[in-house]
Amino acid sequence: MNGKKVALIVVVIVVLAGGGYALAKHNNNKNSSSSSNSYNYGSSSTQSSTSSTNSSGSTPAVNNAVLVTKTDSKVGSYLATPAGAALYTYGGDSNGVSNCTGSCLANWPAYEATTTTNLPTNVGTIKRSDNGKSQYTYKGMPLYTFVSDSNGQVTGDGVENFHVAKP
Repeated sequence: MNGKKVALIVVVIVVLAGGGYALAKHNNNKNSSSSSNSYNYGSSSTQSSTSSTNSSGSTPAVNNAVLVTKTDSKVGSYLATPAGAALYTYGGDSNGVSNCTGSCLANWPAYEATTTTNLPTNVGTIKRSDNGKSQYTYKGMPLYTFVSDSNGQVTGDGVENFHVAKP
């Protein structure tokens, strides 16, 4: 077995263990408060709008409410939305700042945040300066989808200075 397969197996085991912990914590919270409908996916800490990294440096959970890890024969492991759309980072961005605006967003839609609390490790949000909406980040870098991709496809890697987001 090569090193990549071993590393992937270790990541899956760690993620599954973390998912069991999150589920147990959720069930514990559910039993202690009958009016609570909150779900805890990933880290239990709330991250600020500019913070997107966790000091542990661990890989994000697989199959959570924000992102999933998928594998492609050409690019290897990559991050995707729960619906399966590949996620990308833009080489023109900097940590916590999106520079993809206007016509850039027509081909590379920002991965808009639906929640800003209880995010998985290394996932955070930024507030976009062009429209004020929240956008997910991974290790500080804003995340995007590519309009030419179909779910399960990764066709935008290396296009227009965008690269597939890697766990």
